This record gives sequence, structure tokens and C-alpha cells, in this order.
Amino acid sequence: MNYRYLLLSGCLVLLAACSVPQAQKPSEWQAERSLKTFAASGRMGVKVKEKGSYAHFDWTLENGVETVDVNTPLGSTVGQLCRDDLGVLAVDSKGQKFEAATPDELSEQLLGYRLPIAHLAVWANGEWANGLPHRIETDGTLVQAGWRIRRSLNEDGSPRVLVLDNGQLNLRLVFSDSSREHGRADTQGRCRARSS
Repeated sequence: MNYRYLLLSGCLVLLAACSVPQAQKPSEWQAERSLKTFAASGRMGVKVKEKGSYAHFDWTLENGVETVDVNTPLGSTVGQLCRDDLGVLAVDSKGQKFEAATPDELSEQLLGYRLPIAHLAVWANGEWANGLPHRIETDGTLVQAGWRIRRSLNEDGSPRVLVLDNGQLNLRLVFSDSSREHGRADTQGRCRARSS
């Protein structure tokens, strides 16, 4: 299996075997708000042309640094994706680094197609990304940046399942837990991998 495919795809998507979630109501989508902190874990999967892969993830946003650790179902680290104000950095299980200015550029460089990494936390929180055209369909599906985004919630309003589809790729994140705090970061940190 191509570790680059699993690392990047894993950083964005989830278990194809899970059932399709009930879309949230159209009125539940909101405009993007700044996130001070975000933490989540769960399973992710990607399906491209009937081929799929999955992994587990730990995802954090703190001090302006967004990090996604991708692990096998047995707990071995596949790699890490990190984004700060200098750009985006991916590190595989062998320590090899790949860098780009934006998440879209890095996914295209490594995988040959663009994944919506920059907007995942926004969509997971039930918001549309500011500055990009969007529409909300009557079934509660958000359409933005070439993706159809569906979301289901836990009873406490936290995300349970996030499904994205652009006709070629199907991405799925199934959250086991998540937390968030709106606001601005107090300081701007750096990806740890930049100093190693």
C-alpha cells in the first residue's frame, strides 16, 4: 500500500463500511467562525474508483497549529500532517518530509489530486468556509469547493460522521470524540516536525 496515499487520504477521510449518515437540517449550517482549539479522534477512510483504505486519526488545532496523526488499526503510526502559518508539512513513518505552501498543493503533489484539508475542521463543525461560494440543499447537504458535504451529530451536537464526495473521491470521518473552542489563538506555534 502506498504510504503517501494512506497518510494524506487518511488525514481526511473515513470508514467506507459505515452507513451513510442522516444529513443535518439546512438551518443547522452556519458561517465559519474562528477556532481557537479543536481536538478529535476516530476513524477515517477514503474511496477512490472503488478502491478504499482506512486508518485511525488524532487531530488537534492549538496555538495556530493543526496536526493530524494517522495510525493503523493496530496503533502503528503511518504518518503526520501538520499545518502552521509557514505552510503544510507531511512526515511519513520513515521520517521523510514533504512540504508545500498549502494543503491542496501538498495533496496534489503526493497523490495527484487535491483534498480539501484546509476546510475539514470548518465543515466538521457544521460551518461553511467563508470566502467561497456555497449552497445548502433541501436535504441538508452543503455544496462547496466542488464537494458535497453531509454531516451527522451526536446528541450533544458534536460531530459524529462527516462525509465528503466530489464524484471521484469519497471521504469519511467517523468521530469517537471531539471538542472545540471558538476564538483566536493566543500565540502562533510551529509544527514540531520543522525542528527535527
